[in-house]
Amino acid sequence: MSPLIVIRPEPGNSATVAAARAAGLEAHGFPLFSVSPRKWEVPDPARYDAMLAGSANVFRHAGAGLSALRRLPVYAVGDTTAEAARAAGFKVAYSGTGGLQAVLGELAPAHKRLLRLAGEERIALAMPPGVALEERVVYASEACPLPEELATMLRQDAIVTLHSAEAARHLAAQCVTHGIRRAPIRIAALGPRIANAAGTGWGEVAIAALASDHALLALARQMCQDPAPNGRPK
Repeated sequence: MSPLIVIRPEPGNSATVAAARAAGLEAHGFPLFSVSPRKWEVPDPARYDAMLAGSANVFRHAGAGLSALRRLPVYAVGDTTAEAARAAGFKVAYSGTGGLQAVLGELAPAHKRLLRLAGEERIALAMPPGVALEERVVYASEACPLPEELATMLRQDAIVTLHSAEAARHLAAQCVTHGIRRAPIRIAALGPRIANAAGTGWGEVAIAALASDHALLALARQMCQDPAPNGRPK
């Protein structure tokens, strides 16, 4: 069985590794990003009908300013973000499964003015007709160098889970920096945009059926058990 490598930031890294090990996978965590808060100005909540959140990091790092916004119902990208919103005292109007753009298709008719709290690295969204969006950056993910232990593992057959396009680009760049061939490495991506950001040359790039950690780990488990591409032994 090929080892599974998780590179997302904490605390998600430890959670994914624990879930993978509980599923019988040989999982290793190497957080290649650290998340830190950014100073932001809290807007008047009366200007909005609802809040849009694409990451649990919004509620982990936005700080005391969140308290002024608690009257706004939250549209969350997925269950982890929804749980973080509830823990911060917010009511969740909807929790998605297919990315933040898809969440916009589930807006209640009364929710036309949205506030999006986000990280510095974020996807652009196409607004439905009649819906207005304002954004505030409340956190940022900073890339970390590849540790030597991980570089050694990546020179063998390995599967890497990618939770963001930023992580895909950073992994690709670090492989160049360390002279690591992509061919022995297989990618399990959370979504098509992430897979595209990884580029080409990997042994395999597969996409989870849904944009959730559960679906990503189901894909990773299948990949770990399947024969490696090109007939390479595991």
